[in-house]
Amino acid sequence: MEKQECPVAGRMTDLVGKSASLIPTPALIVETEALEHNLRLMSGFFARRHAKLRPHFKSHKCVTIAKRQLESGNAVGITCAKLSEAEVLAAGGIRDILIANQIVGQDKLERVAELARQCRLTVAVDDESQVRQLSAALAGTGATVGVLVEVDVGLARCGVPPGERALQIARAATIAAGVDFLGIQAYEGHCITVLDPEDRRRQVLASMQKAVDTRRLIEASGLPVRVLSGGGTGSYDMTGLMDGVDEVQAGSYALMDHYYAQRRPEFAPALSVITTVISSNGSDHAVLDVGVKGVGADLGPPVLADRPEDVISRFESEEHASVRVGGRPLKVGDRVRLVPSHGCTTCNLHRRLFAVRDGIVEDVWAIEGSGCLE
Repeated sequence: MEKQECPVAGRMTDLVGKSASLIPTPALIVETEALEHNLRLMSGFFARRHAKLRPHFKSHKCVTIAKRQLESGNAVGITCAKLSEAEVLAAGGIRDILIANQIVGQDKLERVAELARQCRLTVAVDDESQVRQLSAALAGTGATVGVLVEVDVGLARCGVPPGERALQIARAATIAAGVDFLGIQAYEGHCITVLDPEDRRRQVLASMQKAVDTRRLIEASGLPVRVLSGGGTGSYDMTGLMDGVDEVQAGSYALMDHYYAQRRPEFAPALSVITTVISSNGSDHAVLDVGVKGVGADLGPPVLADRPEDVISRFESEEHASVRVGGRPLKVGDRVRLVPSHGCTTCNLHRRLFAVRDGIVEDVWAIEGSGCLE
């Protein structure tokens, strides 16, 4: 028997120009007017500033949006989290890519060497062994890969302590063949969860100052530091103003989610998952046709857009979400928009974005980076 494809597996471009009410659910929606507002706002902040934007691809994983971020101006390239994401970006025509992560393993290093022939590629390192192995993989290829020494400024994830240890790795990268020491990477992600803006600002500046001080230490040794890259949506207007910071790796600002909206209300919520009510008791209980397979739940359940009286009462099922209805009863067949708590993990669950303006489907964008985990 011939294998049948999922009927919604394609780009579904036949829906372009038609009502968004015709989109099969559950589906990921981007409101293009809100997206454009967010791109203008972030680009405008970096106009006439020393620091520039290097948007993070891991948030939306969509090459179309990455290109729009670059076209908006004041961006020097794209950041991503994984090698496979970088390969997707290069295939899509992006020519300046930072993998803000350590690349380990001979198979991946060989792919890095190949990718470096296609674009200007930079990776993060936090150990001399990574530098040596990268140099060995590049031998004889004629390719060069830039490196940023990652400094842990409090997140307690990857990176070396600020100070002398970073200088040691910088020296190793400076003399390694095929490797171009560019500077430092640091991410103050442990501060982003702070809700109070002033408290967040204080913690962000204190944390990132450790990276700036490490930059000055390396420069005092005689090694030039061309780039200090870090920060994110939650701290763009703090890190982006610091003397000594050159790039800000903001990503969530483009689409936003419920979690970031509480911290950055100046950006419009552009991302939602459109769902359908498949069961209802006609009063205070309804069930939607999406669960944790369609909405990222690592930062909590989604919220219902435009229905503040209603809440998600159960969200651990694979294909279902239960709603405690506090407002107008929901009927079977009603369509409801959910705003994810975390846009990054939600986009990774989908293969396409329906771009919608004023209720009409403008386009259907592939999420090329979906599932790119290696």
